[in-house]
Amino acid sequence: MFTRQDIPKLKQDLSIKTTLLGHDLTLKTRWGVFSPRAIDDGTLLLMKYLNINEDDKCLDLGCGYGPIGLSVAKSCPKGEVHMVDKDFIAVELSNNNAKLNHITNANAYLSDAFLSVNKDNYFNQIISNVPAKVGREQLSIILYDAYGALKPGGTITFVTINGLRHFIKDNFKSVFGNYKKLKQGQKYTIAQAIKQ
Repeated sequence: MFTRQDIPKLKQDLSIKTTLLGHDLTLKTRWGVFSPRAIDDGTLLLMKYLNINEDDKCLDLGCGYGPIGLSVAKSCPKGEVHMVDKDFIAVELSNNNAKLNHITNANAYLSDAFLSVNKDNYFNQIISNVPAKVGREQLSIILYDAYGALKPGGTITFVTINGLRHFIKDNFKSVFGNYKKLKQGQKYTIAQAIKQ
């Protein structure tokens, strides 16, 4: 257990220096957000399977402190990245990290999944490191909303724990009519579907 004397230090932001999608980033994090000490293994695996075009419009769903969305934004300098999270601390950290890394084409805002996104046929890519405990009902809502938000030909790419891989496969096929497993590792699966 920590003592009262430890608390001021624990309240200070943590800092991660990383390279994602070939871009060096410095990311400030905080206790209480997902994976505050280091980029999690699911995100690191996902990064190996993303192909971003320079003018893509992308959505990072559940952005946390921004590792996915900000590295994607650096990869699409003529495009834009929307980063959403239902945690206001995550949104604040993402926007601060965008400024810290001189990224001007990414913006984070509060949204419970797609509730505040309000875009139809807009995104080239929707990307998410899906929380394991999000629930099947919420995942179903997310997939149908993602279908509406993607442009025809747009892709949805998820990294999930392996325990969700069959659910994602079945639901990508149901909602999008297709499914592609890009990689299954020891703990995580990268899955993708295309809006046809």
